[in-house]
Amino acid sequence: MRLGLHDEGDDDDPLLSLVNLVDVFLVLAAALLVALAGVPPGLIGGERVTVIRNAGSPAMEVIIRDGQRIERFRGDGGAADASGGKRAGTAWRMPDGSLVYVPE
Repeated sequence: MRLGLHDEGDDDDPLLSLVNLVDVFLVLAAALLVALAGVPPGLIGGERVTVIRNAGSPAMEVIIRDGQRIERFRGDGGAADASGGKRAGTAWRMPDGSLVYVPE
């Protein structure tokens, strides 16, 4: 007489294969939830999202996603060229952080 949890007939039980498949699907579902938790909320919906990559460096890039449309703006590493333009007004930053434009 053998005392143990594992009988010789357990190897042929098809229910054990089903339990293993359920375990695999639970692991996949958990991995999907962890992957979705790391995605910023605005990238999934149809909102307008602006992303700035490499801020302050010469290789700075601004990516704007508006629904299905994506625009990319890249700098050439230099300062903006103001030749040919003229001053149109003044911008003031308010204490609450908003900007107010005052035309001249």
